[in-house]
Amino acid sequence: MLTAVALAGALLGSSALRADEAEIKAVKAVLAAYKASVERLDSSSSVTLFTEDSAVFENGASEGTFRHYLGHHLGPELKDVKSFRYSDYAVTVKVDGPYALAAETYRFWMEPAQGGVIERQAVATSVLRKEGNDWKILQSHNSSRRPKGS
Repeated sequence: MLTAVALAGALLGSSALRADEAEIKAVKAVLAAYKASVERLDSSSSVTLFTEDSAVFENGASEGTFRHYLGHHLGPELKDVKSFRYSDYAVTVKVDGPYALAAETYRFWMEPAQGGVIERQAVATSVLRKEGNDWKILQSHNSSRRPKGS
């Protein structure tokens, strides 16, 4: 009897671990889709990745919801950029019920239509909430600086 209980516990634990891994993979897919849209210089497709009541914070400023950020900051900025690329990307994700916490580190390289190339070292933290079967970004906070030695 004790062996059966131990085996059932191990199987349930294994099942929960696989479920967490699947949720982590789904959260990472949302973050990857957002990065890809920025690299395409068209993040308008990203609206569906954010909750309606999202909050975006960038370099010490509150940018409002993602829709507001897209219309007043990110969208116009990307129209003045020839190319944008991420590199040295790393992400950690922790899922806790219907919420997920993500911490990202990366560099980005941006070539404006006018002027020289801009390279930055950056970090971002995001809170995602599960809505139905989909993970959506509830809050995003990012900041960047010139890489050391540049």
